[in-house]
Amino acid sequence: SLEDGAVDYWDANYRDYQIASLYHAFKYYGLPSVEGVPVKDYSRYHKVLLLYGVESEEIKQSFPELLPPKTVASGRFEGIYTTLWRRMSERGGDAKKYNRYFYLDLCPECNGERLNSLSRKVTVEDVRLPQLSLLSLDKLLEWVKQLDAGMLTTHRELVESYLEDLTTKLDRIKRVGLGYLTLDRQTITLSGGELQRIKLAAALASDLTGIIYIMDEPTIGLHPQDTEGMIHILKQLRDKENTVIVIEHDTDVMEVADYIVDIGPGSGKQGGEIVGSGSLKELMLQASSVTGTYLRRKDQHRDAYRKGNGDVIQIHRANLNNLQDIDVSFPCGCLTTVTGVSGSGKSTLIFEVLTGEEEKQSSTDDLGQKNRVSGIDVFDQIITIEQAAISRMKRSNVATYSDVYSEIRTIFGGLREAKAKGLTAKHFSFNTKGGRCENCEGLGSVTNNMLFFADVEVTCPICGGKRFNEEVLAVTYQGYNINDILNLNAREALEVFRKSTKITSILSLLIEVGLDYLELGQSVTTISGGESQRLKLAKELVSSTGKRNLYLMDEPTTGLHPIDVEHFLVLLNRLVEAGNTVIVVEHNQQVIKASDWIVDLGPGGGDQGGNLVFEGTPEEMMKNSRTATAEYLRQS
Repeated sequence: SLEDGAVDYWDANYRDYQIASLYHAFKYYGLPSVEGVPVKDYSRYHKVLLLYGVESEEIKQSFPELLPPKTVASGRFEGIYTTLWRRMSERGGDAKKYNRYFYLDLCPECNGERLNSLSRKVTVEDVRLPQLSLLSLDKLLEWVKQLDAGMLTTHRELVESYLEDLTTKLDRIKRVGLGYLTLDRQTITLSGGELQRIKLAAALASDLTGIIYIMDEPTIGLHPQDTEGMIHILKQLRDKENTVIVIEHDTDVMEVADYIVDIGPGSGKQGGEIVGSGSLKELMLQASSVTGTYLRRKDQHRDAYRKGNGDVIQIHRANLNNLQDIDVSFPCGCLTTVTGVSGSGKSTLIFEVLTGEEEKQSSTDDLGQKNRVSGIDVFDQIITIEQAAISRMKRSNVATYSDVYSEIRTIFGGLREAKAKGLTAKHFSFNTKGGRCENCEGLGSVTNNMLFFADVEVTCPICGGKRFNEEVLAVTYQGYNINDILNLNAREALEVFRKSTKITSILSLLIEVGLDYLELGQSVTTISGGESQRLKLAKELVSSTGKRNLYLMDEPTTGLHPIDVEHFLVLLNRLVEAGNTVIVVEHNQQVIKASDWIVDLGPGGGDQGGNLVFEGTPEEMMKNSRTATAEYLRQS
């Protein structure tokens, strides 16, 4: 039965929630209760709902008079197969744990080339379309130019407009730093930054003027060398009589901006004011500008670098994806930064080869002595922290994910006022019945079905958005009820719970990773990739055991202001000083300069990358290296 664990991938924490959601669906469609019944004994419609959910075609056709329910409370259920497919299609580390439920193989009809027999045979200059799809966009641009140059005039007249259009589009994509992508790359595997830059390149194809373009950190994930191409695109958009507004922390973008608006002075409730405005030079002269204050100071170069504890992680003959059979070493007990232009192989090296993900997917015979990793047996734990979304469930928030909420509920449940009312810690949970508002099921809002329009989420009319019933809300701690606590940010909550060692330790870490402005009740579905990663780091620091851990991070400073980066570096260095090893994939020059060791991949992206172009300290890189990263460090 479901209660006995029939669905393997349902985590223990959410099994009851999923079962309750499914039973709501059974009730909505008028199906009899099957509580405790083995799944093999389910009726046809019970099984269809379990496997494919309320949006399945069979359910829609069998119950035409019923629209699929919109909320979990009314019977919304996705289906276990549908959920698996969705989670596998989502980019990020969370999808990896679902790999074991799938078997991937080439299509025997087309051998993975996707086209029918006739289409696969068509050639241009003896090259088939599936062959072109395997090329990087840089290589494809070269091929198109060679084709254009060698074509007969009579032939060229037939395809001239297509060649010009293709050349222009490929050149724009190259300028935004995506020349390493291949045509057959699935969009679901692209990062948010890559998708944004593709949209930006497409926008240039339009002849529209008078458009306002608003972009959120378009340089995310870009090496400074690639940022130059991005800036060129932004200028082109502006010069076509458009207005371009970007949210950005990159100083290279600030330098070319016509006008800067600096918002602060702090974050969350301490922010929201304009503290500076004007050009970058004008901003640096304004005492109230937080950004100007930082830029007036120069980054201090370190005089000494940690040598490590003597142990070394060795990667032997890494050749996955575009890696060129390279040997790489990482000193233990140090902060190491892996750098390189976009597509140079950084993420592959760290998050697939070093973590052993590729070994899990391949047989030993295939690997031989390639992609072999040694020296990681000295660690108590290997903790990988990527930018994948934490959860798609609105019920998961900062307080529940960081584990601080269970401690808060315990305090409220132990209050004399709560005991007098017969309330326990569970009554202060918005995820279970008892103390929550049942109209909104503890969410504070309800979804209104607008039929032919998008659903509208409104404040719950019963609790007024306060999540709990009046009896629970009447209980206060330091003058705050449980809903008030959820509306506090981490820094404010720290002042309230000063007497609780466990709570202050968790909240202090949230502040240290730069998340002091997040409200405890904020859903994790609303936070960015950079925030997700730092929240995961805080959680790991609370729960991790052992004194010799290996931390692997993917651009953890994404979305951070330079001053916040300084604070974050204090935390990373504290981790290293405590005996841990930290390896980060990063483009941020503050992090690179603060590192003990640098591994630089390149020299380009895609098939032009994958080589080890430098290993050593930041000082050695600036003195001796001629790589793109070294040039950037010397200029900064």
